[in-house]
Order: sequence, then structure tokens, then C-alpha cells
Amino acid sequence: MALPIIGADERLAQRKGIKGVIFGRSGIGKTSLLWTLDASTTLFIDLEAGDLAVEGLEIDTLRPRTWKECRDFAVFIGGPNPALRDDQPYSQAHFDEVCSRYGDPAVVDRYQTILIDSITVAGRLCFQWCRGQPEATSEKTGKPDIRGAYGLHGREMISWLSHVQHTRGKHVWFVGILDEKLDDFNRKIFQPQIDGSKTGLELPGIVDLVITMADIPDPGGQPQRAFVCQTLNPWGYPAKDRSGRLDMVEAPHLGRLMEKIQRPAVPASERLSWPAVTTAEPAATGEPGNG
Repeated sequence: MALPIIGADERLAQRKGIKGVIFGRSGIGKTSLLWTLDASTTLFIDLEAGDLAVEGLEIDTLRPRTWKECRDFAVFIGGPNPALRDDQPYSQAHFDEVCSRYGDPAVVDRYQTILIDSITVAGRLCFQWCRGQPEATSEKTGKPDIRGAYGLHGREMISWLSHVQHTRGKHVWFVGILDEKLDDFNRKIFQPQIDGSKTGLELPGIVDLVITMADIPDPGGQPQRAFVCQTLNPWGYPAKDRSGRLDMVEAPHLGRLMEKIQRPAVPASERLSWPAVTTAEPAATGEPGNG
């Protein structure tokens, strides 16, 4: 049996999907980004049931109401994970059972982009489910164990996100609310609004892009909506660009953003090189140098 190496040409020819999360304060217009996508090839997973912003947009929609439905849709869209046992979610057995209810998974082949609104609500559904599981009850006292519930919640959310992230060939975007808080030193910080801390800490390492949709002043000082896309930004917003193709600030148009990411890559010698550091020459004082 030959080693199953994927050659460079084959890897470059494969259709790859972009996986990202867009954070922003409530009301900034995250759901409205659906208007910037091709509705005929986009699947909207509406967890918030708050689609007034896209009223009149003809777009196919799923509305999960429970955590079980969230897991079922994830395995139906992403396929089974062959590394899992039959008694685990996202396994071959789980996939077969879901297909027996929903039909042929080829029905989702027409969709190129999946937008999930929102990861904040998904976290709430997950935590509600976790509180009813045996791990959320103390074996000694029989009383609710909130630490056990949060531990299970973290594992469930990471498994769900990781499975969706491995859906090759499709663009998947999660949308979430961003909270502004003050730390112990009265400094302004931004945190994703997700139950528990594990999901918010590990999410940036799972997806390719973390983008904050925020009000950024234009040259005239007027606020304008924009995508903040790079980790090093003067506002301290959470951001990450694994593609290396985005500027610090991009226009809030998700369709054009993906087109830019999929353009031919900049040569690695240019993309990975550090900028030259220049220092001003010290003024001549007539005094001898220090070394």
C-alpha cells in the first residue's frame, strides 16, 4: 500500500472553503451581510430567528431549535468523521441515522456558502442541553454541578465547531456578538458573547479568519461600518487573517472579501518577510560615542 501523499498540484487544484467568524456589537449589521452574497448558492442557518434585516431576500434557510438539531445539521452538511466510534456524535452511525430522516446529503451540494447566525445562540442551546446531562449532576450530592455543565459545554462546542470547520469545499461563516468590557485595570477589552470561556479562547485557532465588524471613523471623522481583519490593529478588536491577503480594514462586503481571499497568493518571500527597520542617525554633538 502506497503512502497516501497528496501531491502539491493535487492540493492546489482542490476546492477549498473559507472558514471564519464575524464578531460585532448587536445591531451593527452582521445579518445584513447576507445581502452581499449570492443568495442562490447560500444556506442561511438562522438560530436567532431574527431575519428581519433580510426580509425580502430569497434565500434557503434552516432554523434549528435544539442542540440536537445543530449537531444533526452539522453532520449532514459536513459528513461523518471516520475517527469516531458509532456511539459518538458526528460518527458514521450518526450520519447514517440523520440521512435516514433528511434524505440524500447531495441536496446541500448546490450551496457554496453557509452562514450561521449566531454562534452566541448556539452556545446557549448547547449549555441548556448540557445542564440536563448526567455530567451536570454531582455523583456525591445529586445536586446540579455547574462546573460539570460548563466542562461538557466546552467540549461539545469545540467538537461542533471543529466538525463544521472540516467541511471542505464550502465557505462557512459564523456570526457572533462582541461584548465591550473593562478589565481589572479599567482598560477596555473585547470578548465574544459565548457561554463559558473555553469556546471563546479556542475558536480563533479553529477558523481561518476572525473579523470584527465595527464603527471605524472615516478620514472626515464620521463613523462607518468596516471589517477589521488583522490582529495588530489600533482599536484592540479581535481579528486574524490566515490567508495573508487582507488589509487591516476592509469594506463590509462579505462577497468581495471572499473574492479577495481567493485571488492568487502573494509569493511567500514577500508575504513572510519582515519589513526593514530603520533608525534615525543620532545628532552630531561633538561628544564621543558610547560604544
